[in-house]
Amino acid sequence: MDNISIEPLVTLIPADSEPNPCGRTSAKKKAHELARQLRGERPDYAYLKDVFRYLRDELEIKVPKASHKLPYVPSEAEIQRYYQAVWQAENFSDMVLIKVLLYTGVRVSELCNMHLVEVDFEQCQIKITAGKGGKDRLVPFPVFFKEALAMHVRQLKERGAAYLFESSWKKKYTERGVRKILERYSRAAGLTQLISPHKLRHFLLTWLKKQGIDDAFIQPYSGHASRQALEIYSKLALVDAQKEYNQVIVHFPV
Repeated sequence: MDNISIEPLVTLIPADSEPNPCGRTSAKKKAHELARQLRGERPDYAYLKDVFRYLRDELEIKVPKASHKLPYVPSEAEIQRYYQAVWQAENFSDMVLIKVLLYTGVRVSELCNMHLVEVDFEQCQIKITAGKGGKDRLVPFPVFFKEALAMHVRQLKERGAAYLFESSWKKKYTERGVRKILERYSRAAGLTQLISPHKLRHFLLTWLKKQGIDDAFIQPYSGHASRQALEIYSKLALVDAQKEYNQVIVHFPV
């Protein structure tokens, strides 16, 4: 008996005519219908945006809010464990760098651009020049940190440095270099999450919130554009502001 090859019967159905479980016209076909109605009016993007906004209102369609994942914030125990690894390394420059990040909450770009002349030991403040958004601001550091920071500044001035953190070749630290320093101590401490400059910033701002400091006091130091930008720290839980900071920072875990 001859072998007979029977090819399967294939029915090609246009995408627009595929059955829709919700009984809706396909999105592509509906777009064609709307285009026929609107083409004569030569709509632009802004007009179409308004049309669909009003259409949502007419159909009572709610726009779903995007879920914002809260950032990982180290616990006090993890910060203490992390700093213990820093202390055991006996690298004075690294210790000062990490404490500046911990006590001020500055961004890594701001840390790398700090000049020696911007440290005010009388007021216990450091000036941030052209921070995020090109704005200048002052950030505090604790009185009890003044002596260690002054020793660090003195050593740098003796070798003619300009920046608060720079190499022996008189090159300021890079953001990548700072991150590598922090990651090295994360591994030494055996932490499952690597500590980054931004995680230290999250920790400080969250910790200050937990101490009951109002957003109005935290905002000028944090460099956020508005108080609304600080709401995330509420979920995780300075003339007058400096006083508030000084009162609580003595209880900081490191």
